Amino acid sequence: MAKIIRGDKEIEVIDGSSIIEVCDSLGVPFACYIGSCGICNINILEGEDNLGDLTDEEMKMGMNKKSRLACQCRIKKGIVKMIPLK
Repeated sequence: MAKIIRGDKEIEVIDGSSIIEVCDSLGVPFACYIGSCGICNINILEGEDNLGDLTDEEMKMGMNKKSRLACQCRIKKGIVKMIPLK
């Protein structure tokens, strides 16, 4: 199982799954859920290689491996430590 950590909170997730629900539970703000608004922008502190590749939506918004849209990310495995930017 993979793990998402924000501050002192951590939630386990199934390898290969979307991180939307977990990030919502960890207090990341969402609006559109489809990668067009940028509200769910998160800063990856550690474990960026444990996330899937950038989506087309993320690339259009200028995201990189350290700055991602939580609504677009899938976790491959391992641990990801993050903070929301908004």
